[in-house]
Amino acid sequence: MKTLPLYPLCSLLLLPLWAQAQVTIDAPRSGWRNSAGATEEYTQAVNYPAASVNLQPGQAETAQIRGRIAGAIKGKPATLVVNGVAMPMEVGEDGSYGRPYGFGSGSNSVEVRSPDGRSRARTQFVDSYQGKTQARLRIVLSWDSPGTDLDLHVVTPDGGHAWYGNRVLKDGGALDVDVTTGYGPEIFSSAAPLKGNYHAYVNYYGSGENTSMLTVARLSVITNEGTPREKLQSFQVPMRAAGELTLVKSFVLP
Repeated sequence: MKTLPLYPLCSLLLLPLWAQAQVTIDAPRSGWRNSAGATEEYTQAVNYPAASVNLQPGQAETAQIRGRIAGAIKGKPATLVVNGVAMPMEVGEDGSYGRPYGFGSGSNSVEVRSPDGRSRARTQFVDSYQGKTQARLRIVLSWDSPGTDLDLHVVTPDGGHAWYGNRVLKDGGALDVDVTTGYGPEIFSSAAPLKGNYHAYVNYYGSGENTSMLTVARLSVITNEGTPREKLQSFQVPMRAAGELTLVKSFVLP
């Protein structure tokens, strides 16, 4: 069960500006850029039993989201919004945050909001590299509690099944990481998705000793990202106990 902070809301509103969290974004930088030749890894190495989203060595700055939140509330996630898709983001003890992200060519926006919601920073950039692999289907799973393990399962029209045990499909679609420590996100992307029926499931794998901890999953489905035909759908689903498997969305790509 989540607990409210010890200080009342009115005292938070009266905090001086120097005492409030301050968000900075070091990457990506605003403006124009060209990512041709950059090392941008999509799938991330996983070290069990605890796996979280983090920046792998050698990742180019063109595929990073990185910065710091000074004065962040410890133990509370920040909110990351990438091209309109919101998700929780863990913040380190020192206020730092960092994660890889597979941006597409064209215009992209990133916003980071402090855990208390009172400070935010935003950056927008354009990647002019036309040869860049573009995600035409992106499915993003995140959830609202620490110490929990939810898993994204995507079934493709040809019977392919992307999950933590089979992260890369033969058609090139891939799941980036298996997060076991809470919040996510886990992201499935495909640059050339097959036409036909897709099914996106969420499995409540576990939550340590507390097997009945309620957590709310958020699933976003983005098609034709970065084009005039872009479509974004988001769904929230309560997950009540370990072992629960829920079909969140079935859809057809024409």
